[in-house]
Amino acid sequence: MSVKHGLLALLAEEPMGVYRLRKEFEARTGGSWPVNIGQVYSTMQRLERDGLVAKVAAPHEDVDLYEPTETGRAEADAWWRTPVARGEVGRDELVIKLALAVSAVGVDVRDIVQAQRSETMRAMRDFTRLKSQVPAPGEPVTSPELAWSLVLDHHTFTAEAEVRWLDHIEASVARAVLTPSSAGTTTTDRDEAEVPR
Repeated sequence: MSVKHGLLALLAEEPMGVYRLRKEFEARTGGSWPVNIGQVYSTMQRLERDGLVAKVAAPHEDVDLYEPTETGRAEADAWWRTPVARGEVGRDELVIKLALAVSAVGVDVRDIVQAQRSETMRAMRDFTRLKSQVPAPGEPVTSPELAWSLVLDHHTFTAEAEVRWLDHIEASVARAVLTPSSAGTTTTDRDEAEVPR
C-alpha cells in the first residue's frame, strides 16, 4: 500500500493537517492499514522536500495544513490511473513455510495445512461478522461504510482463495511420490546421483 500516494490523493480533495490526514486515511481504509503519526509526519516532510506538497496558511488554526502542488496533483492523478503491478510478489510467510515444509524431514505438511485452514476459517467468520454490521446492498450507506465493506470483501475473497490453495496443497502432497533422497538435496546432488557408474 502506498501511503505516500494515498495521502496525496486525500490532499487533492482539500488541505489537511497531519492528524486529520491520519484519521481520514484510516477511516477510508476501514482501519485495515493503520499508520502511526510519525509515519504521516515523515511522509509529509518527504512530499514537501520533493515538491509534491506545500504548507498553506491555516486561518484561525495553529496547525500546518498541506495541499498538493501542481506536480503533486499530477502524481496523485497518475496513481489513480496506473494499475497496481503484480510482477513483484511480496514475501508471504505462509508460502515460505509450506514451501520449506514439503522438503523438511519429519514435518507433517498435512498438520500445517490443517492448522492454517482452521485459522483462515476463523478469520473468515470474523469478516462475515464484521460484514453484518455494514448496511446491506440497497440500503443507504456512507462513503466510509462502503470503503470498509469493500476492504472486508477483499479480506474475505483473499481468505477464500487461501482455503482453496490449502486444499490444493493437501491434494498435491497426497499425490506426490517423493523419494527419501530428494528432500534436502540440490539439483547437482540429484544429477550426480542419477549418473550411471
